[in-house]
Amino acid sequence: MKVAPVIRECERRGVPVRFVHTGQHYDYSMSDDFIMALGIPQPDINLEVGSGTQGYQCAEVIKLLEADLAMETPDAVIVVGDVNSTLGAAIAASKMFIPLAHVEAGLRSFNRGMPEELNRIATDALADFLFTTEESGNRNLAREGRGVDSIFLVGNTMIDSLVLVMDKVKASDVVSRLGLASGEYCFVTLHRPSNVDEPGRLRDILVMLRGVSESLKVVFAIHPRTLKNIKSARCEDVIACDKIKSIDPVGYIDSLALMSSARLVITDSGGIQGETTFLGVPCLTLRHETELLVTVEFGTNLIVTEDCALLLQTAVDVIDGGGRQGRIPHQWDGHASERILDILGERL
Repeated sequence: MKVAPVIRECERRGVPVRFVHTGQHYDYSMSDDFIMALGIPQPDINLEVGSGTQGYQCAEVIKLLEADLAMETPDAVIVVGDVNSTLGAAIAASKMFIPLAHVEAGLRSFNRGMPEELNRIATDALADFLFTTEESGNRNLAREGRGVDSIFLVGNTMIDSLVLVMDKVKASDVVSRLGLASGEYCFVTLHRPSNVDEPGRLRDILVMLRGVSESLKVVFAIHPRTLKNIKSARCEDVIACDKIKSIDPVGYIDSLALMSSARLVITDSGGIQGETTFLGVPCLTLRHETELLVTVEFGTNLIVTEDCALLLQTAVDVIDGGGRQGRIPHQWDGHASERILDILGERL
């Protein structure tokens, strides 16, 4: 969903583009859902990296992408985000002296214990074009010694995707299909190891959700890994009540529809922090920090740490009307991909 608007804009301008899927996220049904929803072609190649350690995934991307780049000789390589594939592709392009553009550059959580943080820092150090989503990204890159001639505030391509599908989101019937009413539920997603891997922490979060359900119905889209850990910790009973509706993860359009109609969203996802800010829906993020500072400074996002009692009280306050109104950040207007192509067209 982050790269799709760039692909669409290339096609609109008649710019040849080769779409490489690394296969790091190897749930093909999820991948196809995004491709269909966003109206982009199937990948030209899938490297099929699959699961493995972080070092293995990076190494496989470097090895396999290098071979593909040697055959294709592109004018530039565009990478997005902060996953292992991002860093692997950045290294492959840089080693072959191919101009590298990083979309979502400059974001920093300042927590080097997060694998994504290391990927961001290393990718930004290699990139020739640093496309940022917010002013904090520009400041971080300048602090790290990058020159202003390589830093470009363009907006958020993920919001480009959201704007593109808003009509489909409004037409979705998932809220009524689940027997819900707009503004009458809390939507929850959790998947980060820090929240779901340690049984005691996981149980505390589930107890907190049960407390939230006493004030507002909870819809919990349970990631497969989270469900596995809930079962391993024997916590199913904690969320087995009428006021908590557990569902399988839904597709991109239905997920946005559930977010947009919620009174409150509780998550540990980076993407959802940005989407809820754009949608104007209060969001509580179960993390110590966020790389998306603009969602806290200007948006609807609140960071709540490990104190589940505080999280419960904050959630109840939001439910009672205390949520942040927020506003849409600068240049989160659906045109980030156009700015990216304008800059690359001028400078390559």
